[in-house]
Amino acid sequence: MAHQSKPVAVVTGASQGLGLALAKALSDEGWWLIVDARDGRRLQAALARLPEDRIVVTVPGDVADAAHREAIARAATALGPVSLVINNASTLGASPLPRLDRIDPATFARIFAVNVIAPVALVQALVDDLAPGATIINVTSDAGVEAYEGWGGYGASKAALEHASHVLAAERPDLRVLIVDPGDMRTQMHQDAFPGEDITDRPEPSAAVPGFLELIDGQQPSGRYQAGSLANASTSG
Repeated sequence: MAHQSKPVAVVTGASQGLGLALAKALSDEGWWLIVDARDGRRLQAALARLPEDRIVVTVPGDVADAAHREAIARAATALGPVSLVINNASTLGASPLPRLDRIDPATFARIFAVNVIAPVALVQALVDDLAPGATIINVTSDAGVEAYEGWGGYGASKAALEHASHVLAAERPDLRVLIVDPGDMRTQMHQDAFPGEDITDRPEPSAAVPGFLELIDGQQPSGRYQAGSLANASTSG
């Protein structure tokens, strides 16, 4: 496919939850998308309801796998320069959440492979296909800055991702590197974190989308942001 003028975005973990909500919103805004998720059938089914004229390239696979990241990069080369990368794919590692002094080392390593190494490595794989001034969004959590019992593995990985993001921003001032906390959401991940509990009081992932779009469409500099605060500010303004 020839390069063209439509903006191109890569969104990981787009088969459900926040990733799916963001993919749909970006598609509605005219973005051409490259999306991934481990479950290819779920990914295809989730995005099948989009209008037929939308350009969405699905690349099923595990973002922690180098060959899969290269496949995403090849898809990016075919579509054109990438203006936006949303590293949304994450893993809790285990459910119910284990205490840090009980977490299996292999599980701990898997959390860091998906939540820290993969986002950085995906940027590396895409670096030659990034458009000038491209935006990198790394999705984080308040667990990355607050010490919650049971959240040691996941929280430590998000803290590491945040620090890596700040370093990337310092090293690449030509890029916007945004660390975005979407807040609590009614997602499968949150349900897995609280098995058997009623989480219907959490907002749907779509509630966080306006805050993300405010950042994507805006000129905010590299840094950490809370999607809910941005969405509330844009609504009140």
